[in-house]
Amino acid sequence: MIRVLLAEDQAMVRGALAALLGMEPDIEVVAAVPDGESAWREIQRLQPDVLVTDIEMPGLGGLDLAQRIQRHGLAVKVVIVTTFARAGFLRRALEAGACGYLLKDAPAERLAEALRKVRHGGRAIDPELAVEAWGEADPLNERERQVLRLAGEGLSSGEIASRLGLSQGTVRNYLSEAIGKLGAGNRIEAHRLARQKGWL
Repeated sequence: MIRVLLAEDQAMVRGALAALLGMEPDIEVVAAVPDGESAWREIQRLQPDVLVTDIEMPGLGGLDLAQRIQRHGLAVKVVIVTTFARAGFLRRALEAGACGYLLKDAPAERLAEALRKVRHGGRAIDPELAVEAWGEADPLNERERQVLRLAGEGLSSGEIASRLGLSQGTVRNYLSEAIGKLGAGNRIEAHRLARQKGWL
């Protein structure tokens, strides 16, 4: 039996996934939760075989959750199910230790197949995305990504500096590096471009 934990913030999607997987004879949905922090608590309590999670959820998102699982060396396998058909997100998911990456518009039976494959040590990646993922590399480093993400939330250089414990000059340097690498005109355009590519 493959014990699955679902983390999905949209109640209707969460219910549909639980119902679909519940029809499979070898899959048991042990819990279905609306956010990453709840998922993290349930992972520790229930120790499921596979976590099926969305990327964007309130608080702790799916990629952050996958990274936390990886950092703690937990045995649970991570499968991302998302609407984000972007190579940058796929690459980041794989770097965070995810074993599967499927799109929400994929046929329902593909998810059950993916869970079986992942449970037995394989990978399950949307085939079109897999080809695209190794095209354009993410030019940003982690610090540039952090600074750009906060700039996109509307924070000033001073606010970003205090949030990250950096000087304003260092923040401005990271922003200008990111803007230059992306060929953008300003921080807002750089943030938009990086989001489109799935690099943030």
